[in-house]
Amino acid sequence: MQKNDSKGDPTVATLLTWFVPGAGHLYLGRPLFALAAFVVVEGIYLLGLWLSDGRAFEILPPEMRSQFAPFLSPESGNLGAILFQSSRFGYGTGAPSIWPSTMHLGMSLTALSGILNVLLMSRANFDARMTRASTGLRPETAALASWLIPGLGQILQGRHLRGLLMFLMLVGLFTIGSTMGEGANLDRERHFFYWGGQALLGLPALLTEAIHGHSPLDHEIPYHDLAVVMGCVAGLLNVLVMLDAYGWSESLHLGEDPKQGLTAKNTA
Repeated sequence: MQKNDSKGDPTVATLLTWFVPGAGHLYLGRPLFALAAFVVVEGIYLLGLWLSDGRAFEILPPEMRSQFAPFLSPESGNLGAILFQSSRFGYGTGAPSIWPSTMHLGMSLTALSGILNVLLMSRANFDARMTRASTGLRPETAALASWLIPGLGQILQGRHLRGLLMFLMLVGLFTIGSTMGEGANLDRERHFFYWGGQALLGLPALLTEAIHGHSPLDHEIPYHDLAVVMGCVAGLLNVLVMLDAYGWSESLHLGEDPKQGLTAKNTA
């Protein structure tokens, strides 16, 4: 990798993006991209905040509430937004009231904003280090694809068998957990923190939740605890899949051999 003397410090770009989406790219001299990123990421968060009335953290039971509890959620990927939500809405007034009908959709959107901003942070870091022209699937795009559908990033990179195996293993684990739990593991209102891990599985988790995740419980589920853990672990393992996709594309863009960890010129 060539030394970068012209753009900016990668760590500064990353941290700026964490606080304000797009700020890192503004620092790197890309104002139009920065504006577009800010509008998209913050727009999704604000829409989710509006749909949920800012009440996402009220679903936490009193014994699980603390000053930092909300930050153990996907929303913390968008630090400025979650700081605003925590200070403006917090845990609510304490007065009983009915959740808005769009509560779950709103919470999913605020979580999505946090995940997207983490990918934007990775792009800011990469753009600050990238000094040569290159083509191909960008690292953050590969990671995003593997978040949407586990293994999709690997498939787009041409690693079809690897991507297919990752999809089958993670979605299979999630499916087994959801079946054992009769869908009760899918509801963020029931399992706030576990849901955060589960959401990292992307569309398989979010779509399944939208279809089956909010049915009332009228009986005891024997393996409910195990089901919750399995769904969460599937999402956490998908982070490794996303990192694998990111690292492969990053190596190619930087002129390295992703299989060997050596520069292309050294392998010639």
